[in-house]
Amino acid sequence: MSTSSDPLAVALFSEIFTADQLARNRLSRALPRGMELSHFSVLNHLARLSEERTPAQLARSFHLTRGAMSNTLAKLEWAGHVHVRPDWDDARRKFVSISPAGRSARDAAIAAITPIITEVVNDIGPARVRAALPVLRELRERLGAT
Repeated sequence: MSTSSDPLAVALFSEIFTADQLARNRLSRALPRGMELSHFSVLNHLARLSEERTPAQLARSFHLTRGAMSNTLAKLEWAGHVHVRPDWDDARRKFVSISPAGRSARDAAIAAITPIITEVVNDIGPARVRAALPVLRELRERLGAT
């Protein structure tokens, strides 16, 4: 098998990239006015964790630079969706938590996108989606390990 041009690998990643782009575009249009997909992702992450994180921890979780995460957090803080506080033990560090307004914004976003993703899963078939999840999960884990 040639490593320079494996048609199976090319087809797999072509499908993943195209599905990612289409999903992002469709979900972005459904999000509440002013909310970007990156904002929703951070709010959803903080809501699921239910605990504070540093900007550096968030950047690592999303595989972003600290600068990119700081930009997103600044927008979320301006909107009142997150609280950013100093670390009382280390003034160089900050902690981020989701605010009640951020939780409400996240819930509104979930309500807006749930019908879209539910429709797609139902159209494909829950059993087929369930069967695809282990492969996608392993792919994510292998890509994340590098």
